[in-house]
Amino acid sequence: MTAVHESVLDAIGGTPLFRLSRLGAGLAAPVYAKAEFLGIGGSVKDRAALSMVLAAERDGLLKPGGTIVEATSGNTGIGLAIIGAQRGYRVIVGVGDKASPEKSDILRAYGAEVVLAPTVLPLEDPAHLFNVIRRLAEEIPGAWFANQYDNPANPDAHLRTTGPEIWEQTAGRVTHFVAGVGTGGTITGTAEYLKEVSGGTVTVIGADPESSTYGGGDGSPYFVESIGHFLHPATVEDRQPEAYRTDAPDAFERVPDRESLLTARRLAREEGILAGPSSGTAVAAALRVARRLGPDDLVVVLLPDSGRSYLSKVHSDAWMRQWGFLEESEGAGGLRPLLDGAGPLVAVDAYTTVGEAARALRGAPGGIAPAVQPRTARPYGVSAMEVVGSVSREVLAAALADGTAEPDDPLGALLGPALPTVGVGQSAEEARGALGAGHPGVLVLVDGRAAGVLPRSSLGDG
Repeated sequence: MTAVHESVLDAIGGTPLFRLSRLGAGLAAPVYAKAEFLGIGGSVKDRAALSMVLAAERDGLLKPGGTIVEATSGNTGIGLAIIGAQRGYRVIVGVGDKASPEKSDILRAYGAEVVLAPTVLPLEDPAHLFNVIRRLAEEIPGAWFANQYDNPANPDAHLRTTGPEIWEQTAGRVTHFVAGVGTGGTITGTAEYLKEVSGGTVTVIGADPESSTYGGGDGSPYFVESIGHFLHPATVEDRQPEAYRTDAPDAFERVPDRESLLTARRLAREEGILAGPSSGTAVAAALRVARRLGPDDLVVVLLPDSGRSYLSKVHSDAWMRQWGFLEESEGAGGLRPLLDGAGPLVAVDAYTTVGEAARALRGAPGGIAPAVQPRTARPYGVSAMEVVGSVSREVLAAALADGTAEPDDPLGALLGPALPTVGVGQSAEEARGALGAGHPGVLVLVDGRAAGVLPRSSLGDG
């Protein structure tokens, strides 16, 4: 019999499991997906949002008619907006400027006020999203800052609901649980329950973007929203969320962005499950885990949110090509042959000297290069989000020749605007269109990272 509820809040949780029969074909161990995208707000964050609000009400931190304030990649804010609508709270949600636009549209549809602010900044920067939202919470009378990253009611929601549901749905047969780590609340609370009820036999795997620091990456930007840990190179003091217990995952599977995004698209096209990119990360990790297991094992992977929030991103062929995640191109051939013939990427530290930049540019195709934020190590290359400008050999040579600049001067004053970017799967015609009249070349992206520069002369005249 179909359940009947007095309000949408009573329907939070209780999501089904689906076996991934096509993506898991040929694997001895079955893989089941916990479909959190079927929640009222479209994500696993409904659970944490309700748990945090109820705890704040109980503790007297959130009064009737008060204001809920939160910083989020979108999903927690949506959960809070739904609860605010039901319980009569004003809701102000800070969303990172790199989050999908659909999330802001959904938040506004629920009546939330949306504040956009950057997150690809040092944590100490006053303009960082978290600092903007903290100031708002301090300035607004009667405001309560939900603070999902450090709120114990976040993991407690999963200790009380998600873990028990998985154990009951699998009749205690689950042997491996796979989930992404964002605030850490989902994996921490669920892991605690499953390990305790199983006597420690359930293995918990964190699914992490390859460059995220949780799994051992360099902290450089990545393209999967809502999970992982970005670390700006200028951040003075990094910190882990208090909602995350580092002993919750027994191991990590680190998944490149392309594998995550393509797996999310496969979920829709092969399993009929329209889920977001972090679900792609989790499923890619779960399939890796399952390949190492046998028929007595059972893998449960948590799918955090709906793909409806990412129709303009991972589920858009144009967006995927634009950022270099799809190689195929409509019409004329893609840029791969030109890129392969252009020589290795030369990138220049935006904070170096004029003389050092001039030396670096000697091997740059066309004498132009992207200027990037400094980072001590770049095992995954230069993220497109770290490019802050461009450097021209011609401009530097002229400045040195006429005495406008000396070799030991900072490069900053001679930086040009960032080169336009195109994905490796786009056509030469599209690259020429991106050039316009004023740019000397384009920066070609592969998997969201700078792979090379194509000077104007290499693109032909169309």
